[in-house]
Amino acid sequence: MIEVTRLNGVKILINPDQIESVEETPDTVITLMNGKKFIIKERRQEVKNLVKSFKREIYAN
Repeated sequence: MIEVTRLNGVKILINPDQIESVEETPDTVITLMNGKKFIIKERRQEVKNLVKSFKREIYAN
């Protein structure tokens, strides 16, 4: 799971395997495969880095 922050400051965990797209419009919007959307504070590149780190951690073990 990756931790991101909603615009109201609440931290949430998202399963990166369920992410369909990440857009900056200018707020960052994560769309999951089930159609649910989250508007978050982190930038698109930060989300990309979080997912890459998560995958490295999972597959390194």
